[in-house]
Amino acid sequence: MASSGMTNRHTIILMQTTQYRASRTFQDYDSISRAMDGICNFYERKLREIDPTNQHITYDISDLYNFIDGLADLSALVFDHNIQAYLPHDRQWIKQKAFQHLKRLATNSNRHG
Repeated sequence: MASSGMTNRHTIILMQTTQYRASRTFQDYDSISRAMDGICNFYERKLREIDPTNQHITYDISDLYNFIDGLADLSALVFDHNIQAYLPHDRQWIKQKAFQHLKRLATNSNRHG
């Protein structure tokens, strides 16, 4: 199995959705790509809660950025195999990775669709 820089890098997403400390949570994923999927899925669940009758959830990158910016706190810890430790990344880094991830998904779906 070939491994690129983005695969098999254990990633922990630390999130605080509101100003209340009790809203702190974390999710862990086996890759950065899966972590970005997780953030998008979390956003999509929030959209469904707002409008449960909407069968087709659609949004653009600016909507996702606004959601990310609206969270009280969001960061990522990504395992670096070279130093055998987790490196912290901020909200800006997550937005950049989410954009790259969605762009890659759109490119792949256009090829197959």
